[in-house]
Amino acid sequence: MKPDCSNIFSNIPSQLPEELFECLLERDNVHIERIVSRSHVTPEGYWYDQAFDEWVMLLQGQAVICYERDQARIALKAGDYLLIPAHTRHRVEWTAPDTDCVWLAIHLL
Repeated sequence: MKPDCSNIFSNIPSQLPEELFECLLERDNVHIERIVSRSHVTPEGYWYDQAFDEWVMLLQGQAVICYERDQARIALKAGDYLLIPAHTRHRVEWTAPDTDCVWLAIHLL
């Protein structure tokens, strides 16, 4: 059997008009995806409200996540990770415009 091997930083388009979401692995209760942002943010007035926990790590770049509850702003740099509990309303407020922000997101369904 040939292993399924790739690189998280490969095949990033030079033009990225929208944030890129790519499923890396999906099983019964876990979904792992790569997200690539380049100056992308959550649309104004929209808050993610997921029915599952999400663990994210910013592998490259810089970003700011905001929680609706207390308007807490969390600045992330490469290597930082964060657990976002289910039904914690949040949004991406800022991502670096001059570099690809590469995220690894694990959804615990």
